Amino acid sequence: MRILVVGSGGREHALVWKLAQAPGVTDVFAAPGNPGMASKATCLPIGVENVVELADFAESMKIDLTVVGPELPLTLGLVDELSRRGLTAFGPNRLAAELEGSKVFSKLFMKKYGIPTPDAEVCQTRGEAERALKSYGLPCVFKADGLAGGKGVVVAQEAEEAERALKLFFEDRVFGSAGDRILVERFISGDEVSFMVLCDGERALPLATAMDYKRIFDGDRGPNTGGMGAHSPSVLLDASTASDVLAFIVQPTLKGMADEGRPFRGVLFVGLILENGLNPYVLEYNVRFGDPETQAVLLRLDGDLLPLLLGSARGRFDEGVQPGWRREATAALVMTAEGYPGPFERGRAISGIEDAEAIKGVFVFHAGTAQGLDGRLVTSGGRVLNVCARARGLSQALATAKEAAGKIHFEGAHFRRDIGKKALDILVERSGSMLR
Repeated sequence: MRILVVGSGGREHALVWKLAQAPGVTDVFAAPGNPGMASKATCLPIGVENVVELADFAESMKIDLTVVGPELPLTLGLVDELSRRGLTAFGPNRLAAELEGSKVFSKLFMKKYGIPTPDAEVCQTRGEAERALKSYGLPCVFKADGLAGGKGVVVAQEAEEAERALKLFFEDRVFGSAGDRILVERFISGDEVSFMVLCDGERALPLATAMDYKRIFDGDRGPNTGGMGAHSPSVLLDASTASDVLAFIVQPTLKGMADEGRPFRGVLFVGLILENGLNPYVLEYNVRFGDPETQAVLLRLDGDLLPLLLGSARGRFDEGVQPGWRREATAALVMTAEGYPGPFERGRAISGIEDAEAIKGVFVFHAGTAQGLDGRLVTSGGRVLNVCARARGLSQALATAKEAAGKIHFEGAHFRRDIGKKALDILVERSGSMLR
């Protein structure tokens, strides 16, 4: 079987790593891929936005399954183009991908189908946003309607931050056309968790829970990023609440999308906030594997990923198919370039990955790396590497990941050292003793 993975980040590296292990897989291709994938896949110089060129390659090479990693090619209709040519693709079509492609669409959809989500106003002018802000008060959340690389959300705690947010959206227009409309949303205090399910249009198979950390600095300070780290399990989402999320959020979403003529196949990523630790509200939908949550989750997957993706892509899971999970915990730390999520320099030499991977239970997935002119590995993106670890317990997994990240060096390297602290505190509180 021949597989094409579309994307170039840590999520796609983890997908390539897992799919290459599947029985019967003879060839794996990655477009455009990165140097870390090169040992498992043939990397192709095709950008994720080049829908026709990607489909041409898949057709010419008789690719059996195309797995689409990032959101952009999904919203551009890559799955539609592949399907039109009779090719099998994992991911939602363009209409279904609007759940992520437009936050306005998803908010109105949730309201229509009674899915719990914070109240919000759709605003096209600064005046409308100011009126909504006055109505909700502070703190308040501003969200760009369109795709913004995970950075289109601003949480304003104080008046000065709200003023800066209004300027960013309506004067500086830092999000371009993605900010033509924005949501001004009521702030809900609580813990955020990630809930991912594989969907075949009707059924949903839950993946292991995970928790992502968005802010750039320790203590959840600084601007939002595409994700600075994750761990699995999330710890915060207990079995009862997870069951409620599946019954009262995921299933109504799938039914609503089918009723709208947009049946959903692929990964449905539900970004939740747990008010008072109990009541789940949907902050956002993503229509693809989360990043870096996927890296943590796939390290716990016990068994073959390929049949799950094929069942989803074909619109019917095999009877009795269920993902199995290792009892170990996993952690993923994101190493970023100096200046990220703002402007940053590329081309800084990277060393120490082999030393990190020599540690038991450590896996390093490349995210923003490239091969320099002299053949050395260099930085090429804001999020450079995902340093992951798998161990018997969450505390050990986090400690091992931090030890490994400390062995990797490039000028200006940064990673958060408090990933998982909140989860560990909860475990200690539950047990009444220092669990390790």
